[in-house]
Amino acid sequence: MSENKPKEATRRQRVAESLKSRRFPVRRIIPNMVTLLALCLGLTAVRQGLEGRFELAVMCIVIAGFLDAFDGRLARLLKAESPLGAQLDSLTDFVNFGIAPVLLVYLWALQSTGRLGWAIILVYSVCCALRLARFNVDMEEADRPAWKTRYFIGVPSPSAGGLVMLPIYLQVAGIIDLATYPSIILANTILVGLLMVSTLPTFSGKGLTHIRRDLVLPLMLFIGSMAVMLFTFPWLTLTAMSIAYYAVLPISAYTYWRLKQG
Repeated sequence: MSENKPKEATRRQRVAESLKSRRFPVRRIIPNMVTLLALCLGLTAVRQGLEGRFELAVMCIVIAGFLDAFDGRLARLLKAESPLGAQLDSLTDFVNFGIAPVLLVYLWALQSTGRLGWAIILVYSVCCALRLARFNVDMEEADRPAWKTRYFIGVPSPSAGGLVMLPIYLQVAGIIDLATYPSIILANTILVGLLMVSTLPTFSGKGLTHIRRDLVLPLMLFIGSMAVMLFTFPWLTLTAMSIAYYAVLPISAYTYWRLKQG
């Protein structure tokens, strides 16, 4: 009788471990749900653009961009990072920032340019695909210096998606209607595509995990002010953010090369 007790305990332990292995923590799927929500917003933006509702379409992509910045940090916070989530995030980025924004620009102002306009749209999308592939490969390097995590190589796809829609912001904000100057729109599209596949270092917020205590309040005030401006004057704010991003590119390159030279 006493010999059966250890066997029974072992059997119960195996049953408990089997039941435990069938359970999947909910926290591990939350970041992927956020990524899928962003993907749905990107696809919805395409539909809105096909129906001529460009302002709503742009806002869908802008919100998808904020979700893209949030899902990775959420995964790290919940300790829910996984290869599946990384691949899903990359595929979502290609749809949301490599296809949807440039397709909106084409539907909005470039259909009159014919084959040339479509060819440039394809070049932009190819550049985005190459940029994402390079990013995935770079992330596999285990011996990267810590300071390099503060920089991207080339303009990241979410930022590129915002920059390529700059002509739409300018028109909706009432600043200038570039739809009558398709050559400028084509030039901006090519420029953004080339910036994605370039070796130009650009600032990244992913490596920023701590800040000085005296900067906490100013940073919170800045983020709050930007949120207020974005909700109150969305198109002017998006325009200013895009121009500021272009202006910061030389600064990011300069600081990168100074750090590299030691």
